[in-house]
Amino acid sequence: MKIAAAALIVLLAGPTMAQQHQHGQSPYAGLQRRDVKTLSDEQIADLRAGRGMGLALAAELNGYPGPIHVLELAERLRLTAEQRQRLYQLYESMKAEAIAAGERLIAAERALDQEFAARRMTPARLVPLTSEIGERQAELRAVHLKYHLTTADLLTSDQRRQYAELRGYH
Repeated sequence: MKIAAAALIVLLAGPTMAQQHQHGQSPYAGLQRRDVKTLSDEQIADLRAGRGMGLALAAELNGYPGPIHVLELAERLRLTAEQRQRLYQLYESMKAEAIAAGERLIAAERALDQEFAARRMTPARLVPLTSEIGERQAELRAVHLKYHLTTADLLTSDQRRQYAELRGYH
């Protein structure tokens, strides 16, 4: 299935890519004007808003829902007032932690970008900068996953089952 999907992408994108290259234009053309070259405006906005960006799919798709998604389905899941209050608190805490972690990731990406832009990058500097980015990405992902674990613990088994059905997982 993965091979077929990859082949389809190549077939569909190939003519476009070839046309761009025939005209001397890279698919990256225009990205050099970004504030942080490695992050789109949408990615920066998502990081600054504390959005999940799919970072917690390992939890979400294995029966550990996130607080905001549960709150969105509060009525249908018949959440108690206590559950709603606790989930709202979890969501606010997760969002605050995710925003802070997202800002650290943006800063790490910006530092890498600036070293290249200033022509100061060296092999010795490359490893610590990319390691920092990896650590920031892991930190951000852990924030989101941690709150999925906590959210699952607040729900009954029936609520978790119904959540999965409502989200289309069963």
